Amino acid sequence: MTADALSRNVRRLGHLDLPGGGQVIFDGKGHAIVGHMKPPYGTTILDVSNPSRPTVVSEIRLDDDQSHTHKVRVAGDIMITNVEENERHAKRRAGRLKALEAEWAARHGRPATDAELAAALKVKPEAIPGLRRIQPQPYEQGGFKIWDIADRSRPRLLAYQRTFGFGVHRFDMDERYAYISTEMEGYRGNILVIYDISNPEKPEEVSRWHLPGQHVAAGETPTWSGESHRLHHALRQGDDLWAAVWYAGVRRIDVTDIARPRTVGAFNYHPPTPEPTHTVLPAKGLIGGRRIAVAVDEEHDHTPGQPHAHLWIFDVTEGDFRPLSTFHVSDLDSPYARLGRFGAHQFQEHIDGSLVYCAWFSGGLRVVDISNPEEPSEVGRYIPEPVGGNASPQTNDVDVDADGLIAIIDRNSGFDLLVHEG
Repeated sequence: MTADALSRNVRRLGHLDLPGGGQVIFDGKGHAIVGHMKPPYGTTILDVSNPSRPTVVSEIRLDDDQSHTHKVRVAGDIMITNVEENERHAKRRAGRLKALEAEWAARHGRPATDAELAAALKVKPEAIPGLRRIQPQPYEQGGFKIWDIADRSRPRLLAYQRTFGFGVHRFDMDERYAYISTEMEGYRGNILVIYDISNPEKPEEVSRWHLPGQHVAAGETPTWSGESHRLHHALRQGDDLWAAVWYAGVRRIDVTDIARPRTVGAFNYHPPTPEPTHTVLPAKGLIGGRRIAVAVDEEHDHTPGQPHAHLWIFDVTEGDFRPLSTFHVSDLDSPYARLGRFGAHQFQEHIDGSLVYCAWFSGGLRVVDISNPEEPSEVGRYIPEPVGGNASPQTNDVDVDADGLIAIIDRNSGFDLLVHEG
């Protein structure tokens, strides 16, 4: 594929072969901060004041391989990083495998085949031998860490707040509160826990929010299997939190009273949509006189013939969710589409105008214009060539600063600074 086909209206300014990242954010002070996917790499702070030559300012390395800290947020000079069990899904499946094998043998009078075990665990049969080799260990490190980064070259740990289970996934924060997605004792799947971080050395829990059915310790009964209905994360805008709740779709949560979050809007497009909801957020201003929100699903193991993960566009002017349109990328639009996870994953977590910058795994960066919400259109793209011996790019996250500088991070290896010239 030609260079023109790999990019349109987007130009690369700088590149680093960084270890794979789960999240990238700008701090508003000339830095980009990356949370890494795999230990021993934790968090890297980069000086991007010269976009053609990004440089590493500081690195936080992890002490062992039990956790990863692949998400990061900053408010002023306070940074929060998650602490979550590394390879958590594989370890939990491995923990279920022995009990499943014993149950199958007792029920059927014979050992289960790898295909039968795989169907029960919802994995591919070739994954079973690898799961047998995993030895799950007790995990008590889950939570989040709060850092003082007034000196970007020397992050200083202020607090380490433990939560429960896997620990913390993606989250939001401002100068007063942290909106944490985490497992907690007595609940099934991640819920929202809001912490007061006005004293960052002593975070204090303020409130919780969960889907009806998650609080099993209180006698609630889930109507779904496993952890398919759970909070991915919630983003604050004004007095609302906009929550993606995986296979339960989207929710709007009123936090006018921060001690009593309450659900005031909901929409679920599962089924028939096969991929789970990752993020939802409105644009900050009106578009065509309406309040418009965007949701994105996350591509997982794709079933041929089913739609890839994509964007949803909603009218939320009246408070609830009214679907207007969807935006898709064809797997013919990337030479790497069949060489790795392809569909959508994430967009920048602040929509300041009518452009949505989307991380599309092996589809790279997609710039989507939602000025006509009924007909969203692509106005730019950038598909990085894979580095580090990987078969395809895996563009995992994106952020855009106030001057239009774009940062994308690859899930496996690579960091790029770009500019949209459309």
